[in-house]
Amino acid sequence: MFNPKSYQMKTFATGIFLFACLTILLSFNAFVPVESKVDPIKKAEGSSKTLFFQSIYLQISASGANLSEEVFSFALNGFDKLQAQGRLSTDSILTIIDFSRSSREKRMFVVDLKAQKLIISSIVSHGRNSGAEFAKNFSNRPESHQSSLGFYVTGGTYRGSNGFSLILEGLEKGFNDKAKERAIVMHGADYASEQVIRSKGYLGRSYGCPALPKTINKKTIETIKGGNCLFIYYPDQKYLKGSEFLNG
Repeated sequence: MFNPKSYQMKTFATGIFLFACLTILLSFNAFVPVESKVDPIKKAEGSSKTLFFQSIYLQISASGANLSEEVFSFALNGFDKLQAQGRLSTDSILTIIDFSRSSREKRMFVVDLKAQKLIISSIVSHGRNSGAEFAKNFSNRPESHQSSLGFYVTGGTYRGSNGFSLILEGLEKGFNDKAKERAIVMHGADYASEQVIRSKGYLGRSYGCPALPKTINKKTIETIKGGNCLFIYYPDQKYLKGSEFLNG
């Protein structure tokens, strides 16, 4: 005999059971690690890039590159974008100048990404109106005599009033794209020496050019010339937020 009350109780119990099962399944899916939902190919690519970064960073740090992981990461990301755009040579040479450091320290580092090694480290001058021992002010304006931040591609060489020099093409509008107009190049200088540091307490300064000791100038220029990446860094918030290479 049909019992409506008994039927309702069974239906209710079945509904509760199905709801509980669905809840368990949804909860299980929610707790599946995010990585397991990632495309395995993309995951492999990401892991490979992370391993490459860690490997080369450890190698150059052990060789004396006094760079933070953040600065190296910025430089490598910009390098990757330039390479993807076909704007770099096949040399895979990355030069980083960290102007957050004292001019008394080595703060220019030339890295061979293929060989995963540091090949040059050196002191380097900043612009005279950027600061004394520390660079703090930066400009893209002609006659500012300040250094300019951002990514550059190295060009050809020439001999000028400062001797053997390297043309730099500034790639970041508003930050360094007037480098050629300002005659911002890499060159050697007497004021960029350890002797000046000992006598003055800090390195001599330029009109905005990254000037090197004459003893290492030619070697550095010959190494990085002809379509390689140069990154000049300082934790300037306007630059960090406005750079297309860091945010694009």
